[in-house]
Amino acid sequence: MNKILVTGDTGGLGSEIVRILLEKTEFGILGVDYRNTSEAEKRVEAYPERYLHFDFDLEQVDKISEFYLKTLKEHGPIAGLVNNAAFAYDDIVTNAAVDPLEKMFRINFHAPVMLTKYVIRDMLLHDISGSLVHISSVAAHTGYKGLSMYAATKGALESFSRTVAREWGAKGIRSNCVAPGFMETQISSTLTKDQKDRIYKRTSMKKATNPVSVAETIVYLLTDAASSVSGSVYFVDNGTL
Repeated sequence: MNKILVTGDTGGLGSEIVRILLEKTEFGILGVDYRNTSEAEKRVEAYPERYLHFDFDLEQVDKISEFYLKTLKEHGPIAGLVNNAAFAYDDIVTNAAVDPLEKMFRINFHAPVMLTKYVIRDMLLHDISGSLVHISSVAAHTGYKGLSMYAATKGALESFSRTVAREWGAKGIRSNCVAPGFMETQISSTLTKDQKDRIYKRTSMKKATNPVSVAETIVYLLTDAASSVSGSVYFVDNGTL
């Protein structure tokens, strides 16, 4: 059974991705997050042959090599990667602090790069035409006060994805991004109601993005239905203007 590696699988969007993958596809799931949850434990019980969860802190980028070689590799072959885990450091640039900025780049960019490295190697080893899906953000395309540094991590991820698509397309390996709008998830929980209302007013639909809609788009990109899609950015943002 081919597996999909999903980071941040215990969060709001990550849980939806895993749920839909388990319900609608035959893929197995390798979930990775810094924490375990009761929901993840229930899925392990419900899908013992198809879902595994691993506690791993993606901020520890220097340990990803060991994590793949000693843990993930034996559970492959890996047919897909969803770089979903993220850390948001919200502040205006005149207040920029090095430590949280470096943490954000490690989790949002460095870790996805290293995971992509090992997943592509796994695909080549098993001669798999796989799919890489990197979760960006609408913030990388339109300005929001306090999110310039966060947007920079997502902009870097999109540029990385586009060139990876060019580098590995001849091997049948696809790389795409999904750029969600603001969702009611943990990563946006620090925003006040007034801040959220101002954000939602900038969308055509005047409301928060539905995580299920985002997750369905991600799952589509992982399947053969999207076999000719690579190097793209899919916006799922309620028509942000």
